[in-house]
Amino acid sequence: QVQLVESGGGLVQAGRSLRLSCEGSGTIFGANAMGWYRQAPGKQRELVAIITVRSSTTNYADSVKGRFTIARDSAKNTVYLQMNSLKPDDTAVYYCMAAFSANNYWGQGTQVTVSS
Repeated sequence: QVQLVESGGGLVQAGRSLRLSCEGSGTIFGANAMGWYRQAPGKQRELVAIITVRSSTTNYADSVKGRFTIARDSAKNTVYLQMNSLKPDDTAVYYCMAAFSANNYWGQGTQVTVSS
């Protein structure tokens, strides 16, 4: 069983930075990719950033390109999301996701609130 635990969310002012962490346990080594999604109130969950496990290829939503960076530390089973130049529109619950061939696993989410 795979478990994902996010941390690092909080309340920040616009223009500041936050770093989210997602620590995985279980058979996380078998994941094809890991990513961060977010869901704002009244909106659908959307992909923010994703990184493949084998080649570390990354992909970002257009809205965060140039501001957010996804990275992983295999030794720590951890994926990070560095968020710079935060905007009020970035306010959402951020979820970590691990993608396997047969299933995806999700963390419980961490709240990020950006004040103007």
